[in-house]
Amino acid sequence: MTSKICVSILINNYNYAEFLELAIDSALNQTYSNVEVIVVDDGSTDNSWEILKKYENKIITICKENGGQASAFNAGFRKSQGDIICFLDADDAFLPEKLEKVVRAFEKYPDIGWCFHPLKLINANYEIIDLQSYPDKSGVYDVTSHMKRGKLRGKLPLESIITSGMCLSRSLLKQILPMPEEIRITSDDYIKYAALGMSKGFILLEELAHQRIHANNAYTRRPDKKQVTSEVAILTAYNLKAKFPFLAAFVNEIFAYGIATYTDVGSNHVDFNKIIHEYTSSLPIIEKIKVMMRAKIYSFLF
Repeated sequence: MTSKICVSILINNYNYAEFLELAIDSALNQTYSNVEVIVVDDGSTDNSWEILKKYENKIITICKENGGQASAFNAGFRKSQGDIICFLDADDAFLPEKLEKVVRAFEKYPDIGWCFHPLKLINANYEIIDLQSYPDKSGVYDVTSHMKRGKLRGKLPLESIITSGMCLSRSLLKQILPMPEEIRITSDDYIKYAALGMSKGFILLEELAHQRIHANNAYTRRPDKKQVTSEVAILTAYNLKAKFPFLAAFVNEIFAYGIATYTDVGSNHVDFNKIIHEYTSSLPIIEKIKVMMRAKIYSFLF
């Protein structure tokens, strides 16, 4: 399939040399041809550079000091030229027909700003971990009003939206990026929440990429995941509220979840205590009470 629409695939990599080649090949071997592949290596210390050299005439490579996922997203987007931007973690892989189906959605619905889809979970041996079913239909979803009211839960037919299932129009993404680089991991939360609050989009209920679950997942399998989850939620809420104040009601929910988990794990990080204090101090008294009550409910549930 060919089209005037150019698609940029942004691959962010940090020490995933063992998976990187498959990720790049999956981006290059698409049934859709108008594609540029940009790999941002975020200061890897393994042999990622040796692998990238094999593709020097086929991809755009950005090698930078380690700064985290958000900084990789920013660097890749600055270099990109595509009308549609698709993200790909270096330990995941696209199915060959992914871009063809994504472009078709954008062509059919030119007023959408994003297209999100689920991923198929596989292990290090390429075995499917679980089979998922999707009772709803693919289609256009507009949850902007729900986001402004803080009521997103149950409004989308996907339980989770992660990096390798996210595609955004350039016009929408340039309103979101650059993003704060202090959100070093799970930076896709910031992008997807902003996108959902700013534009309607298309949910494509097909597993068009593989998410690999393995011992070295930067987030999924880490032992301190609960603490990191709380810190990511706090940082995401803090920065979304600063840039997109119309999402305050939804962001307050993320923040309440973050401080509930943060308290639960017993963390006492001075910088985060300062952020929490600054955030809560900025809230009107009624909002502040609602956030703290919500945090107590989350704490009880945990």
